[in-house]
Amino acid sequence: MRCPFCFADDTRVVDSRLAEDGASVRRRRECAACHERFTTFEYAELRMPQIVKSDGRREPFNEEKLRTGMSRALEKRPVDTATIDAIVGRIKHKLAACGEREVSSRRIGEWLMQELKEVDAVAYVRFASVYHSFQDLNAFSEELERLQTEPTPEVKRKQLKLIPDSGEKP
Repeated sequence: MRCPFCFADDTRVVDSRLAEDGASVRRRRECAACHERFTTFEYAELRMPQIVKSDGRREPFNEEKLRTGMSRALEKRPVDTATIDAIVGRIKHKLAACGEREVSSRRIGEWLMQELKEVDAVAYVRFASVYHSFQDLNAFSEELERLQTEPTPEVKRKQLKLIPDSGEKP
């Protein structure tokens, strides 16, 4: 790994640990020439599926578009960047793990809405209003009523599971 300060090729790893729930490895490195320290991250390179837009166009997955849509919904909301990074990581994992060559943008939108519902109800409603193109106040109020009748994320986490999720031990 080349040093970002003096561009020397000789660096050594000082410390390694898992990051992002095991999805990456964080490494602290030190340059042998200038002795500066810096951090690198190592990720598994996975082939992401093509995204099929609602008009039929296909384009590569763009993480920045996902973050931009989320940022608009979360604007001025009390959600930290670590939570946002975790959401993006989970959606990218779902995309990579689905095993399909193409995934509809609609499906990604549904995944994001589910994530936002768990994190911040206001952000969820903001995103849903744009995503579902609410045309009138009735559609908006119906979504609010549906949201109010569901248990909160805190209540859901405290409930005992009768049937374990796939991959989870009973």
